[in-house]
Amino acid sequence: MLRIRNISYSIAGRPLFDDASADIPAGHKVGVVGRNGTGKTTLFRLIRGELALEGGEITSPKSARLGGVRQEVPSSDTSLLDTVLAADTERASLMAEAETATDAGRIAEIQTRLADIDAWSGEARATQILRGLGFTQAETLQPCSAFSGGWRMRVALAGVLFSRPDILLLDEPTNYLDLEGALWLESYLASYPHTVILISHDRELLNRSVGAILHLEDRKLTLYQGPYDTFAKTRAARIAAKESEIRKQEERRAHLQSFVDRFRAKATKARQAQSRLKMIERMETITTPQEAALRAFSFPEPKELSPPILTTEGVSVGYGGAPVLSRLSLRIDQDDRIALLGRNGEGKSTLSKLLSGRLAEQGGQLTRAAKLRVGYFAQHQVDELHLDETPLDHIRRLRPDEAPARLRARLAGFGLGAEQAETLVGSLSGGQKARLSLLIATLDAPQLLILDEPTNHLDIESREALVEALTMYSGAVVLVSHDMHLLSLVADRLWLVKDGQVAPYDEDLEAYRQYLLQRAGNSDAKSKKADKAKAPKRPSREKMQALRSEVRKSEARMEKLQEMRDKLAEKLADPALYEDDRIGDLEVWNRKYAEVMEAIDRAETLWMTALEKLEQAESIGGEPA
Repeated sequence: MLRIRNISYSIAGRPLFDDASADIPAGHKVGVVGRNGTGKTTLFRLIRGELALEGGEITSPKSARLGGVRQEVPSSDTSLLDTVLAADTERASLMAEAETATDAGRIAEIQTRLADIDAWSGEARATQILRGLGFTQAETLQPCSAFSGGWRMRVALAGVLFSRPDILLLDEPTNYLDLEGALWLESYLASYPHTVILISHDRELLNRSVGAILHLEDRKLTLYQGPYDTFAKTRAARIAAKESEIRKQEERRAHLQSFVDRFRAKATKARQAQSRLKMIERMETITTPQEAALRAFSFPEPKELSPPILTTEGVSVGYGGAPVLSRLSLRIDQDDRIALLGRNGEGKSTLSKLLSGRLAEQGGQLTRAAKLRVGYFAQHQVDELHLDETPLDHIRRLRPDEAPARLRARLAGFGLGAEQAETLVGSLSGGQKARLSLLIATLDAPQLLILDEPTNHLDIESREALVEALTMYSGAVVLVSHDMHLLSLVADRLWLVKDGQVAPYDEDLEAYRQYLLQRAGNSDAKSKKADKAKAPKRPSREKMQALRSEVRKSEARMEKLQEMRDKLAEKLADPALYEDDRIGDLEVWNRKYAEVMEAIDRAETLWMTALEKLEQAESIGGEPA
């Protein structure tokens, strides 16, 4: 169990935790929620011991391993697969030691532990995780240096998932995943065998992957049982009860104060008035939990244009070579709400750039309405803000003739108040930077708004505000997001980007979710039964090579242990060993012989298992040796 007891901690004099407590039982999956800036990431650093508590304590079982994604994997020539395998330091260390160990007792210990942690299936598990996070089979063998920082963050996530720590700490892991990767992670976490503590603002992830919510509010921690929607209902009921208590208290206070005001100067009632005054002073003030004010987004109203506002006929688009997308025949009207679906790398961002005018068509005809204005938001634009300037500087550059009061009003309409308006962008939170970029994207009242992962770094309240703003917005929306909750509330049309084409997806988001999970091998029980009835797929060349390698390693272990057994048997056959003064030595050699025999039994079991897997793979058409 992870115990958080009466902790206190401040940053620059601002208290984040004040006598906060919570207990997380072993094996539980808990989502951590709270407004941006309340200290969720700081809580993780306190749990890991990176920061020193001012008061209280955080304890976990002595043998428990903590793990989390702290930074991206560095660029190197090491393959993705080997990088992930190395993340499980215990496995890597034991595998290396197994190659050089000579003591029979230690060999037995190593073999037992390797079996306990399922070390021999390591490559298959690592590959499965990398595939689930969006890498192809071929990419798992490529060096880390071949991938951008965002993709290396996925490798870092794969590494910590592979190492399977006893307490897994994940801080907004879906921020660098697409919808497909987020859905795979959702399913993976639901079946994770140990404790998971997850900071997230993704409602669907919190509904499907965790069984409790740890809420950080008013410098306190409160653990709610159930997924996020249950937490939201329970908390709303608690707030309503508090508000009822406050109303009753105010009525009581007003009644007492009325008596005091009426009779304070009257001699016969003065003592009673004084008594009631003391009662008012002793009344403990009841406050509601600190409410996150709805930080609304105020999108300007665009002028209406005649439909369609954009069409493509036989358009192809790419980056100079072969087109990424081709034969595109699409139409967008001003009242459309379109979500782009498809695996990462299929061309969703390419399509977004084409529609926004940031990428020219290579062929075909693209027609835009004469006065069409397009707003475009993508995560890289947040990264391109001027860190040494204020939000006011950014807006002043775009609207040099507007009065400062009007510029401040625009910022306030996106939740950037007077203090944030004058703060350097480099000192703003991720959510505040996203708000500034959204303001810039919508400043010209566009009739078409293209949003590529707009919810990264936004807390749940801000996401709800964004949903409301997009619902009220009278322009067209093209949306790319891993947030299923946002997509389900905003989009009424789905386009699937796949195999170089873009086509309407006629089913709903839940059907798409089930399709993705089935394709990833995480379908429900009914789908699993159907899969069993299907003929097994022919193993890949890489799979066959891994199986044969495992058989060779198993055989080598057996040979090494058998050699040790023969040497020990020869030693035990020495008559001198059985003389009275050598009884102690005899016991030692007998114990070593027993340990080697035990190790042989385990190694033989692993060898037979590896052989069975190889024979099964060869029987369904695997590559011949």
